Amino acid sequence: MNTLKTKLKHIVDTLKKDDVKSKLFKLRSLIGLVLICLVLALLTPRFLTISNLFNVLRQTSLNAIMGVGLTFVILTGGIDLSVGSVLAFSGVSAATVAQLGLPAPIAIFIGLIAGSALGFFNGLIITKGKVPPFIATLAMMTIARGGALVISDGRPISGLGEGFHFIGRGMIGIIPVPVIITIVVFLLAYYVLTQTRTGRYIYATGSNEHAAKLTGINTDKVKLFAYSLSGFTAALSAMIEISRLGSAPPTAGDGAELDAIAAVVIGGTSLAGGMGGVLGTFIGAMIIGVLNNGLNLLNVSSYYQLVVRGSVILIAVLLDRKKAD
Repeated sequence: MNTLKTKLKHIVDTLKKDDVKSKLFKLRSLIGLVLICLVLALLTPRFLTISNLFNVLRQTSLNAIMGVGLTFVILTGGIDLSVGSVLAFSGVSAATVAQLGLPAPIAIFIGLIAGSALGFFNGLIITKGKVPPFIATLAMMTIARGGALVISDGRPISGLGEGFHFIGRGMIGIIPVPVIITIVVFLLAYYVLTQTRTGRYIYATGSNEHAAKLTGINTDKVKLFAYSLSGFTAALSAMIEISRLGSAPPTAGDGAELDAIAAVVIGGTSLAGGMGGVLGTFIGAMIIGVLNNGLNLLNVSSYYQLVVRGSVILIAVLLDRKKAD
């Protein structure tokens, strides 16, 4: 009898330990962010000042917003390598319209339409052309960058007008406008993914596309939505950036796709699709932003910063593989 009780107790203890381990694994990104913040706070007292924390949030906003669109794409089992170039193309398109003397809202609208259209085209090539997402978006990366260089003749476009300044430099109270835009985008994306039929279709498509088709889900339509949204969020990031800079360089967003993908993966969204969410992406973007800010405060060489960021991405991918296994 005593032996049986001992065995039962051992089984219950094991289950409890597994449950704790599972919860800790799910919270690994948040735990990592807290640990990084604690270490940086100990190494540099400037890190935890209000002005620096808002600076981190402002600098993180572009990557975080792009990460939202990419989260939708990756949840469907795809990838979008073109977001950095789409950012440049959208910014140059909006700046060209602004230079013609049209009001800023119209220029911003044109920029957002340009980015969404490129994203929609990505989706068309992938769904109707049956081209793998990696190849289709790699080609779009080159096309969009080339288009930005052609439109701008290879030079930054300036003279955007006063109406452009608010979206990137404005403040509402003590909070920068880009931070407010980021929060709104994340709340909307969270609602779509968790409370709507579209969100359920996105998870179903990424989990098992064949099964999703058999249940009547139009997976092509779901992918078109995801890639269009990815183009839109890249364009929205472009509007904030050109507003902040006061000009639209055709080289903007060079390499931004890697940071955005890293934010999604570090946040726990599986590259295999079907698992993850935008809250994790926000934490992933914050980890990259906090690391960049902290290493700058510590005067660490940009070369070493690349090594650190690459190592963090590698660890995140290894954890993703461990979760998949």
